[in-house]
Amino acid sequence: MDLNELRNYLDSLIESLSNGDRNLLKARLNGLISAFPFSEYEYILMFLLDKKVINFKDYEELRSDYVSTNKYLELFGLSPRVFGEIWAHEHIMDLNKRFVRPNKSLDPSYEGEYDLRIDDIKIEVKACRAINTKQRGSLLSKALHYGSSGPFWMNYQQLKPEACDTFIFIGVWIDQIIYWVLSSDDVKSNRYLSHQHRGGIEYQIGITDKNILEFDVFKVVPLNIADMVIQKGVSKV
Repeated sequence: MDLNELRNYLDSLIESLSNGDRNLLKARLNGLISAFPFSEYEYILMFLLDKKVINFKDYEELRSDYVSTNKYLELFGLSPRVFGEIWAHEHIMDLNKRFVRPNKSLDPSYEGEYDLRIDDIKIEVKACRAINTKQRGSLLSKALHYGSSGPFWMNYQQLKPEACDTFIFIGVWIDQIIYWVLSSDDVKSNRYLSHQHRGGIEYQIGITDKNILEFDVFKVVPLNIADMVIQKGVSKV
C-alpha cells in the first residue's frame, strides 16, 4: 500500500460518513494545521474512529499493512547531507562491523578523500533515493516502491575513482534497499559514467528505470557486502 492507495482507502471510508459528518470533516481539514507527528492522515483516522466508521482493530491492521510496505519511507524525509553522509555511512558500518571510519592512525595520508575502510581497502559510499521523476511534490510524496513502473533517476555524484579502491552504491526505495559494489575500474569503464562538471575531476553515474538491470552484475546482498568489497578492492591495494 502506497500513499495514494492509503488516501484512496481513507476517501472511501469518508464517503460512508453521514452528510453532516462528511461536511464537518471537510471543513476541519480545510483549516487544519499539522506539525509532526500530527498529520492530516492521523486526524482523519481519529475522526473515523470517533464516528465508529472504524474500530481500533481496523486501525491496527491498516497501520501494519502500510508500515510493512513503507518501512524505509522515513529516509525520504532526511536532508541530502544527513541521508548521503551520516545515514549511509552508519548504515554500512551497521551491516558489518569490519567497516570503519578512516583516520590518520589507519592511513597517515588520509585527507577525507574516501569514506570507509575495511582492512587496507579504501571505500566510497554513495546513496540515492528512488523518486518518481514525472511527479511534482516533496520527496515523500514522490517516493517509489521497488519494482514500481514509475520513472526514476538515481544520480550517484562526486565520484572520484582515483581516490578509492571500491564504491558501494546504495539505492533506497520505500520498501527495499539495494546495494551495488563496484571497483574503481568498474566505475571508470562504466558506459554511464560522465563528467559531473566540464573539465572537473568528479564523475557521476545515473541508475534509472531504463538501465537498472544492467547493474545486476554488481548487486550484492547485505550479508556479502564486506566480502565483495574486499574481493573487488584487493587488486587495487
